[in-house]
Amino acid sequence: MRHRPPSAVVVAAGTAAILALAGCGSPSAPASSPATPAAVDTTTPVALTWWTGQSDDAEQLLEKMAADFHTLHPNVTITTSSGASSTEELLQKLSAGFASGTYPNISYAYGSWASELESSGKTQDITSLVADPSVTWDEFPSAARSMVRPTGAKTIGFPAVVASLALIYNKTVFDGAGVGYPNENWSWDDFRTAAKALTNASTQTYGYAYSVSGSEETTWQFWPHLWQRGGSILADDETTVGFASPEGAAALDFLRAMAVDDKSVYLDQTDTKAAQLFANDRIGMITSGPWQLYDLHTAKTNYGVTILPGTNGDHQTVSGADAWVLMDSPDDNADHWAFEFTKWLTDPAQDLRWNVAYGNLPLRSSEETSPEFVAQVTSLPGLDVMAANNVNAHQARPTVPGYVGLSEAIGSAISHVLQGDGSSADALAEAAKKADQALAEA
Repeated sequence: MRHRPPSAVVVAAGTAAILALAGCGSPSAPASSPATPAAVDTTTPVALTWWTGQSDDAEQLLEKMAADFHTLHPNVTITTSSGASSTEELLQKLSAGFASGTYPNISYAYGSWASELESSGKTQDITSLVADPSVTWDEFPSAARSMVRPTGAKTIGFPAVVASLALIYNKTVFDGAGVGYPNENWSWDDFRTAAKALTNASTQTYGYAYSVSGSEETTWQFWPHLWQRGGSILADDETTVGFASPEGAAALDFLRAMAVDDKSVYLDQTDTKAAQLFANDRIGMITSGPWQLYDLHTAKTNYGVTILPGTNGDHQTVSGADAWVLMDSPDDNADHWAFEFTKWLTDPAQDLRWNVAYGNLPLRSSEETSPEFVAQVTSLPGLDVMAANNVNAHQARPTVPGYVGLSEAIGSAISHVLQGDGSSADALAEAAKKADQALAEA
């Protein structure tokens, strides 16, 4: 699972199962507060279960880190596994575990699952613990911190992986068209002009690519356009949507003009083909994240990276943060060590061994000047730009129940409009009705 956008997949079936669990039978117990020091015996043998959501090399690396923690704390044994056959299936597996009373102490989770997991009543609340200055909580990007505090009332875990969308450009395509490379001062008008100049029908070369699969890939790439224009995904009360607005219509009109009028956008039905075409010098620009760089390096693509173009100087991007969620258990000692292990795992020294060594962005700002990360930037140019770009992730995607339906509704609307079917305002208005219904039913 090395190179995929974090949180790009939302699992509707698992979400529905967790919501059903939270809403049926006796009310779920509230998430536990941290155990008091008097309730914890740090010498008692403890067995933890950790679902990593990883596979292959990543899983082996995390198993090694669990073994290293056991060496430091011999009374703590951590049983480590991927948890499910794929990361996408973890939420459904967790919901089944909640129903049966058998679930892990720690689990990987996509950020889009956060509110569902909090509402299950099965998570710890570690808010008071992460307030300890030794945790250096503020070193995590703000969008990642918000993600593990989905309602603002509880902190259900630690950030696990952070990423944000940046602009990746193909230098070979730009050089062939005689167009200057993008830079951090570009506006979206600059971007549109360049995309049109890069497009060549005779060679089937496009200036840009955009997903029209209707998936979360379609949706989350739209949010920076909306936010930069001052729009919002949800209304202030978070019970209805806010995207069907003049700002939303203007954002979608811009993309429609590129796709339909300029014909400078490759419309990707698969969410995979565009990346392949970019690597093979057939697309000039894509908006993507660090997971893309390894494949470009392997393909020997001559590429560059910069921040997203801006609107009136606003270069806001969208974060794709995932989490290590800490589950509540009847054992105060287990809850204590689940926190201590996850704190240790996300400390800079260990994160350099995990995220940075694996080719992800560092979790913490203090790691960006480390020799380890500098070495990765040498291998994968542009990682440093993407790490610095986290400061442009001012808002987190909503983690409210019903986001699945919201995403599907607007994703479908975007896809239709970019293929010339309907107006932006009408499509967003219709999507808003479906999204509001999804929010009401969640």
